[in-house]
Amino acid sequence: MMRILITGGAGFIGSNLVLHLYEKYPEYQLLNIDKLTYASDPSRLNSIKQSNRYLFKKVDLVDREAVRDILDKFDPQGVFHLAAESHVDNSITGPEPFVLSNVVGTFNLLEECKQLWDKKEGGLKKNRFLHVSTDEVYGELGEEGKFSENTPYAPNSPYSASKASSDFLVRAYHHTYGMNVVTTNCSNNFGRFQHDEKLIPTVIRSAINHDKIPVYGKGENVRDWLYVQEHCRALDLVFQEGKAGETYCIGGDNEWKNIDLVKNICHILNEELGEGPDGDYQNLIEFVTDRLGHDYRYAIDTTKIRTELGWESSDNFEEKLRETVLWYVDRFKK
Repeated sequence: MMRILITGGAGFIGSNLVLHLYEKYPEYQLLNIDKLTYASDPSRLNSIKQSNRYLFKKVDLVDREAVRDILDKFDPQGVFHLAAESHVDNSITGPEPFVLSNVVGTFNLLEECKQLWDKKEGGLKKNRFLHVSTDEVYGELGEEGKFSENTPYAPNSPYSASKASSDFLVRAYHHTYGMNVVTTNCSNNFGRFQHDEKLIPTVIRSAINHDKIPVYGKGENVRDWLYVQEHCRALDLVFQEGKAGETYCIGGDNEWKNIDLVKNICHILNEELGEGPDGDYQNLIEFVTDRLGHDYRYAIDTTKIRTELGWESSDNFEEKLRETVLWYVDRFKK
């Protein structure tokens, strides 16, 4: 069996990716390592936890000795690196965990993979390290334009700065040591398993509890939304076919102002549940003080991954959003 290590596999994107790889590749043995922060939940993978093709270990990437030990024992032939602190608001109030997890953790993983694979004939070039990053490293856009792989980095939050730092480390390990790395930068994901603190789960939870739905500023900030399972399919493709040392931007070509997305979710709730005691769920929307340094707009140009690897996102956003809303409604009502 091919041994694949996934970091952060008990998180939102990570758990969806683990299930994708498990279902698609019966020849893979998967080891999921996660330090199990508040945003992690290993129960997301209960359906496969008894399988002899899936292993889980609680590991903090900041603990380099633990990283070395797990790599030596499992001897992975490929790595999907998703483990990261990712909540922008938390990075503003407490940036240190972001520097430790996203920068130091990535360094430890890269260095220990390099040392392990360097002992094997052709190991640095044969074994692959896929680093999952974010479009936030590029800063913000105005009304026009999109981020591409050639966009200069201009991170504006401690979170995005820490991710930019990790991206540069991955790049350096390719150019300095010849390590077989690929990097992806993705737009906002949505789907099952996302932590309650994120925008879409927050809107749904607040609405069904008949609480105010908080929206930063006037809700004019624009984000590109990508269904998480579409993202997992893209990560799989980049891992299999991406060119070593390259970066691939992954997006949904699906831009929404925050306020319009929130209203759309309220409309779905009105249709599926009937209006709440306050009438239309939109009546619960409350504008709150904007986030410090809140980037205005993100958008992704997917030309490279489409033309070089043949990937593109589906155009069924409304269907997938409705499925996602109903998944959370069922969860929050229990």
